[in-house]
Amino acid sequence: MEYLWLKTIHIASAFLLIGTGFGSAFYKFFTDRTKSVPAIVVVNRYVVLADWVFTTPTIIIQLATGIWLAMILHIPMTSSWFVWVLALYFLMGVCWIPVVFLQIKMQKMADQAHANGETVLSDTYYRLARIWTMLGIPAFFAALILIWMMVFRAVLM
Repeated sequence: MEYLWLKTIHIASAFLLIGTGFGSAFYKFFTDRTKSVPAIVVVNRYVVLADWVFTTPTIIIQLATGIWLAMILHIPMTSSWFVWVLALYFLMGVCWIPVVFLQIKMQKMADQAHANGETVLSDTYYRLARIWTMLGIPAFFAALILIWMMVFRAVLM
């Protein structure tokens, strides 16, 4: 029974992680293109909030339940499958950590512009948004590959 509960938590947190990440990226990406400072302010606040409320806990839950499940299933942590899983997880983290700081910086920039009554955000804001997007792409595909690896684990090992 322990295995089924862990697996359920692991799968649910994976969906929450990918769903929140993709949803946040979708709304932020398209809201930034409107160039509407008030809209960007609101969306940036919620993107940052979603990262703290959903993404951060699910990243921790994914690692903990993933290792625990591997132990229950007697999957050697030195197996090529497990090493690839950890490498992709690490790639996601390497992309995500700077994204968090970029989001906070962009939120502050948009908040300040809005407070000053500015109707246009700086070129720096949009440069940071492009970097944010470019970091999100490999992280998202790494997450999709991880899902595929989980589904086909028995075939891949």
